[in-house]
Formats: sequence, C-alpha cells, structure tokens
Amino acid sequence: MRDAKLGVRSLITALVLLAIASFNARGDESADFLGHLHDFRVKNYVALDAYYRFSASGDTETLNEIVGAVNEANSTMGALIDSTAGVLSSAQVEGLNVEFDKFKELMRQNINDVKQTGYPDLRLMSEMAEQAAVMNDNASSLYRTALESTKITPDKRVEAARSAAVTLAQMMAKYSVRSNSSVTQTFQGTATDEPLDVKAKALDSLLAEIRKGKSTGELKALLEDISSKWEFIRTSYINYNENNVSFVIDRYSRGILEGLTATISLLQSQA
Repeated sequence: MRDAKLGVRSLITALVLLAIASFNARGDESADFLGHLHDFRVKNYVALDAYYRFSASGDTETLNEIVGAVNEANSTMGALIDSTAGVLSSAQVEGLNVEFDKFKELMRQNINDVKQTGYPDLRLMSEMAEQAAVMNDNASSLYRTALESTKITPDKRVEAARSAAVTLAQMMAKYSVRSNSSVTQTFQGTATDEPLDVKAKALDSLLAEIRKGKSTGELKALLEDISSKWEFIRTSYINYNENNVSFVIDRYSRGILEGLTATISLLQSQA
C-alpha cells in the first residue's frame, strides 16, 4: 500500500513538472515570436534607409546594406511562419507575409532602376514607401495583438527599448529620404505620419523609460553610450529642415540601434 501511495505521488509530481515545463516552453516560444516580429519591423526600415542612400549614390556597399537588411527581415518572417507559439493566427502571419512580398518586389524593381539608369523611378519609389508604411503599420498592430495574446507580463524597459528602436528606425528612413531626394514630400509615408521633431521628442520619453530602474556594469555603459550618441544628433532631428551632415546622423543612429538591440538582450537575460 505504501509503495502504491509513493507511486501515485511520484506520478503527480512528474505530471506537475511536465506541466510547468510545457508552460515555460510555450512562454519561451511566445517571447521568441515577439522578438522576431520586433526585428522584422526594424529591419525593413533599415532597408528603406539604405535604399534612399543608394538611390543617390549607387554605391555597392550601400546596396549590400539593403540586401543584408532585407535578408534579415526575410529570416525573421520565416521564423514567424514556422513558429508554433500560436499567439497569432496563420492568416494574420500570412497576411503580413503577403505585404512583405510586395515590399520586396518593389525594392527589387527600385534597385534595378537605379542600377540601370543611375537614378530612381519616382513613381515606383513612392509606391515602395507607401507599401512599407502599410506593411509596418500592420506589423506594429500585430505586435500589440501578439503581446496581449501571450499573457506574458511585459518588461516595461524591454518594451520601451523596442519602441525606441522602431521609432528611431522610422526616423532614419524619413531623414534619409529628405537628405537624398529632391522631392521629399512624396516619400514621407502615410499622411498621418508624425514629423521628425515629434518623433524625436517621443524618443526622448522612451529613452528616459529605459533608464528607469537599476543599471550597472555593461547595461549602464550601454545606456550611457546610447544617451551620448542621441544627444549628439538629437538637434539635427528636431531641426530637420536645416542643413546637416546626413552621413554622420545615419552612422550615429545605427550605433544607437545596435545599442538598443544589446540593451534588450541584457534586460531579458536579467529578468
């Protein structure tokens, strides 16, 4: 009898441990899904920023930046499609993939135009910008839906860092087209898109949110570096109509993006 009771207890313990492991695994899958969806949003804006610079220069190194960013976005989309987290429906993910396919095809056409003629086709360039806006608005809406669906209590600093990265990536693309096109008003995204100075002030608030809480060692150094870089280029984004050194602003912006990516990883590892 005693052996039977012990056997039952062992079975119950095993089932509880299995349930906990299954719950944790689902949580990890959901967190990975959110991470991939976040990266997808950022990489598409990075590709757009690089394209605008390429449209003015035709530079091979800049072309490689476009290809690299699109490939990374493609990888994250593949991860979203293959995910078993179940935080979004297959129809929702496929809808985003269809929008991404349209964006990739327009990017291909726009790159070919620059390579063949030395300058962009303004109609196609505008169409790509509009498609990027539609796609990324959808991706951001799906991110909010996925975050609610996961039932995970979000880390406020991680979410602020992700929002800051998306905001800055948008700003980079928006500033890049102003610096590299003579018809900037055509390629600013949706009609309701916020101007650069408004986005810059939103970024101020997001960076302040990230700095809340304990920060030591590598995290502290990262946040100080991000703040220093942002202070250096902030005025250029606020006063975007003035003549500024665009390649410096782009380089520092990319440095901040890298810092935010590292910050997110560190914050998640400390959770």
